[in-house]
Amino acid sequence: MENKELIPNLFRTEYQKIVSVLCHLFGIQHIEIAEDIVSDTFLSASETWAIKGTPENPAAWLYTVAKNKTKNYLKRHTLFETKIVTEIKYNTPINNPEIDINLSDQNIADSQLAMIFTVCNPCNSDEAQIALALNLLCGFGISEISDAFLSNKEVIYKRINRAKEKLKEENIKIQNPNSIEVKDRIKTVLKTIYLLYSEGYYSASQNTTLRKDLCAEAMRLTFLLIQNESTNLPETNALMALMCFHSSRFEARTADDGEIILYEDQDQSLWNQELIDKGTYFLSRSSTGTTLSKYHLEAGIAYWHTIKEDTAAKWEHILELYNNLIILEYSPIAALNRTYALSKVKSNKEAIIEAEKLNLTDNHFYYSLLGNLYSELDIQKALQQFETALYLAKTDSDKNIIRKNIAELHFKMKQ
Repeated sequence: MENKELIPNLFRTEYQKIVSVLCHLFGIQHIEIAEDIVSDTFLSASETWAIKGTPENPAAWLYTVAKNKTKNYLKRHTLFETKIVTEIKYNTPINNPEIDINLSDQNIADSQLAMIFTVCNPCNSDEAQIALALNLLCGFGISEISDAFLSNKEVIYKRINRAKEKLKEENIKIQNPNSIEVKDRIKTVLKTIYLLYSEGYYSASQNTTLRKDLCAEAMRLTFLLIQNESTNLPETNALMALMCFHSSRFEARTADDGEIILYEDQDQSLWNQELIDKGTYFLSRSSTGTTLSKYHLEAGIAYWHTIKEDTAAKWEHILELYNNLIILEYSPIAALNRTYALSKVKSNKEAIIEAEKLNLTDNHFYYSLLGNLYSELDIQKALQQFETALYLAKTDSDKNIIRKNIAELHFKMKQ
């Protein structure tokens, strides 16, 4: 992999790990210093590797340079020498006078867990917590977060900065959560990871359909929660199951040229059975206790989509799960997806009636669905829906699918 691809990939996977360890070490008051040190580390990588070539172990190189830059910073700055270093040394074993910048796998995991629950502190609004977590823990840029929130960049930039300042004002400690903190904050933590996975699963901000690196990061963070006893909850396992089921169809979901392949056209032999089995395992683990979250229902829907036989019973199960989902936690997209399941169980006419009630006139998926539903009933009306969908679509892949549908309808009219 060339440096122009390698460094952004490493930034996505390693940046937040090192920042979490340094923030854990320095405290929330000095979050910008931690970010600056890590950003400078990646700048050094870009400059050095361009001249000397990529090291044998790029991640280890980054960790070593980050450690050295941190130690140099501590030596140079009086503020750290007189205040922060004293506090760090106070918490360091007496037989280890050297400050330990510990970038072991275990300390990274502990630091990230502590950071997740620090960032998702109720002193900030849910939206501010999620935006800050996506930026700080997951390496999201401002434009990606603004797309995820359907907001503009300036609003997100201000929201993130205000969230950081609020954590400082409240003097929030970075530490592993106790049982009460887990109960209070786990909903926001899981929502943040869910948004991360969703951006990877369908990324309009990057004009690409699938970003496997983001999906893998979301799964890694969820597994980190599952490995910790206090956060190994039914809803955490349900979220992992959901992601496993969706990820199992990745290889069948895109063509060699990157174009999206719709569910009904996928090569089922490319579905990853190992991930389906893992999803089934985590879904089973999520069934303990009395908790029923949206992740349980969405995982159930995703499970039935991994069943290869296209039977009436399959779509009846999916429709029932969607019915429960929109009662538990309504969203326009869930309601829209429900209408497709309704068309499979009932008829296109009934699905059109339900879909048009939603009136999602700013969403290209709404018009694409109507186009598909009308295709067997009224070709002219179907073409109108697809033309509107084409106007609203953002990604090249979405536009290409819509153009293909339009071309097929024109061909059908000529027959």
